[in-house]
Parts: sequence; C-alpha cells; structure tokens
Amino acid sequence: MKALVLTGIKKLEVKNVDVPEIKPNEVLVHTAFAGICGTDHALYAGLPGSADAVPPIVLGHENSGVVAKVGSEVTNVKVGDRVSVDPNIYCGECKYCRTSRPELCEHLDAVGVTRDGGFEEYFTAPAKVVYPIPDSLSLKAAAVTEPLSCAVHGVDLLELHPYQKALVIGDGFMGQLFVQTLLSEGVEEVTLSGLSDDKLKLNHDRFGAKTINTAKGEKIPNDAYDIVIEAVGRPETQEQAVEAAARGGQVLMFGVGNPDSKFSINSYEVFQKQLTIQGAFINPYCFEDAIALMGSGKVDVLPLLSHEFDYQDVDDFVNGRIKGVSKAVVKVAGENA
Repeated sequence: MKALVLTGIKKLEVKNVDVPEIKPNEVLVHTAFAGICGTDHALYAGLPGSADAVPPIVLGHENSGVVAKVGSEVTNVKVGDRVSVDPNIYCGECKYCRTSRPELCEHLDAVGVTRDGGFEEYFTAPAKVVYPIPDSLSLKAAAVTEPLSCAVHGVDLLELHPYQKALVIGDGFMGQLFVQTLLSEGVEEVTLSGLSDDKLKLNHDRFGAKTINTAKGEKIPNDAYDIVIEAVGRPETQEQAVEAAARGGQVLMFGVGNPDSKFSINSYEVFQKQLTIQGAFINPYCFEDAIALMGSGKVDVLPLLSHEFDYQDVDDFVNGRIKGVSKAVVKVAGENA
C-alpha cells in the first residue's frame, strides 16, 4: 500500500509499505480522508505535538475510514462500519488518568504522532478509540471529528449560560469551529474576530456570528465579553483576550503558540475583573459529542473545508507553497473507502 512517510525533519516521502497487522484489541481501518492540522506542520518541522513524533512515522491524526478487519477481542465495531478515530490513547494508570484528567496522561500514545496514522491506505488503532459514525455524516466531514472534539473539550471547561456574550479571536479553522460549538450550546451572542473577509462573511451569513475584521482596522472592545476564546496562539492576541474580557469573564487560551513565546498580563486586571484564565489540551472523551453535533446538523464543518489534497500536495502545503488554505484534507480512498 502507499503511505506518506515523515522520514526526517521537513522530509516527506511517498513509499510502498506493508499493510499493518492488528493485535487482538485493534482495528484495521481503510482510510477515507485525513485532515491536515497545525500540529502536523509542527511535527514536520521537528517540533512537539501532543507527543513527540520520531521519524520514520506516518502522520495523520485526524481521519475517517471503513473498518477492514477487527481483532479477536473487538466488540464495539465490525467490518464495514464507517468510523472516525480518536488519536489519543491514554495509559489508564498514571496519576492523571486515575484522577479523571486523562488529557494530561504521562504516557500518551497517539495515532499519527507516536504510531502510524491516516496518511496511508490502511492504519491500525485500538478498538477503544474507534467510533462508528451515523449515515447522516459523510466520511469527509468525519475526518475532522478530532479538531471539533478539541473545541468541545474547550467549551466543556467553561461555565456557559444563554445570556452570555462570547468572542472568538482568530478566524482559522479552530476559531470557526468554536463559533458553531458555542452557538450549539445556546450562547446568546458569538462574535468572531479575524482577518479574512470571506471567512467572516461565511460565519455571519451562515451561522449568525457577529464579526470584527481587524485587518480593516475594526477594534475589539475592552471589558465587553463574558467568554473569550483565543484561537491564534500569538502574544498580541493572548493579551487582547484578557483585555476583551468583562468582569467575571472566562478566557480560554486555546491557540497553540511557539513553545518559547510569552505574553504580558496585567495581574491587577485579572484581580479587579475576577477573571478565570483556562488552558485546554486535546479532547478527552469528547468524540461522541462531536459526532452527535455533526450528525444532527448543529455543527456543519463542510463549508469550512477549503482544499482536498493528494499525497504529493502535502509537502507543498506544509512548506507554505500552497496559499489560501483554510482547512485541507487528504483524500486517500474517499467516500468509497
């Protein structure tokens, strides 16, 4: 079978490899689509993701497909099931797993990071992280269950009420997912701040978000929002998030910054406004909710997917030679997997 293998820092090669064997508790998935995440850009450049990726490795931690084979101990899925796979595999034994914080697992294993993922025709995963999807959900949409589940986890960490006004800073793919996720939770008003006319217009016209185009000089008001989600990861937007929060506000720092970057914070402002500042890491047990949101139509990811790539396009994309990508998926076998 063909696989796109990360063979070294900034080195991707299409190779012919053997179809992997499964263990008794594992599933063999015929890949339909695999999303390309910002984490994949980092891993390609030799930076850490949820865990370190050691070449040679097949990336692709966002994926969907059809079950091709199941191990002797598998009972939750069967051959022919259409599925999406949660990449994160928790040890279940460290202090974080044993205190209901598996996302902080000390021995995290991950499909497409520490073990081969969806940038190949067939990949394996433990059955416990393989989720059937409903007929109402396309395999292309299901390929981005993982990023939606990360948004769900972030929102789960917040105390939400219908009266609240929320701001999402950053109109990238994750920021746009947060818009729909907040609205699906009944938040009264959601504003998206960003740089792209097209993305802002889409979220206004299709999903009902208010918008702020900072590229045109429009300003984010200070002290105005009960919920602020920072989905960029840059010091200037992180500082902006704190300033935009109203008294009693909650700030979710979701954007993944450079590991060495820092931002300034006015500690008196945190005190005086009684702010809650919260991080959010990966997606513990949020796949069922993410699948339900998409299957019910409460979240529609397809309008946010701008590009569909083949293997040979991926290197050009992560190298920055393909511009204007909002969110890309790699078509492996497609809807006919």
